[in-house]
Amino acid sequence: MSFKIDRRRFLTGAAIASTSALAGCFDPLLQQDSQVRGFLAKANDLTYRAQRLLLGSDHLAREFSASEIRQPMRPNGVTNPQDADYLALANRGFETYALEIGGLVERPGRFSLAELRAMPARTQITRHDCVEGWSCIAAWTGTPLGPLLDQVGVKPQARYVVFSCFDTLENSFAGPVRYYESIDLLDARHPQTILAYGMNGQALPVANGAPLRVRVERQLGYKMAKYIRAITLADSLTAFGEGQGGYWEDRGYEWFAGI
Repeated sequence: MSFKIDRRRFLTGAAIASTSALAGCFDPLLQQDSQVRGFLAKANDLTYRAQRLLLGSDHLAREFSASEIRQPMRPNGVTNPQDADYLALANRGFETYALEIGGLVERPGRFSLAELRAMPARTQITRHDCVEGWSCIAAWTGTPLGPLLDQVGVKPQARYVVFSCFDTLENSFAGPVRYYESIDLLDARHPQTILAYGMNGQALPVANGAPLRVRVERQLGYKMAKYIRAITLADSLTAFGEGQGGYWEDRGYEWFAGI
């Protein structure tokens, strides 16, 4: 008997299996200095290297036809931020929103939503795979991230693109903890990596990340940060959050999350 394994589904299942043990975010086994976390970090590094070896930097995730969009995009995580700065923007239809790009760039910049919408756009119909085990197909429209990075001039020492977000997920002794995520420059320059401001032919809904979210189609859903406030180019992730590269990564999830 022979059978064919769909690579994307296999890797998604493997990622879900690898992170299911991480659901208890405060389990002592996942503390920064634990042997288990060290083992998982090595497994994540192996996944990263394997995907880089097996796939070219421009290898595309599967795209679907419009007829395969059968339901609205399922929102998850924070779906209605109550942060004061976000609400002030939302109450004015995001007309005063500006994306800040800084860090290791030659020309730090601010881009309004109108300016982003006026840039060359890409629409792609892709499947969002969530670490929780569900998936959903939707059409996303936005400006490719790579050309936008070219406008600000990425410095040679930069290795990562870090997305800082408006939404607060918890409050700590040090203050509000907002969502953040990061990807490397290879994924940032991938042709399907876009800053999406539209979904299914309409403006991006608040529940799905308005005014701007990133789409990184070869990775799991938690990598696709919503409510983006700023982008920082960096040579290390240690200065952000707890240094693991993302809100969920700081709590035990893998950084690369490739599928």
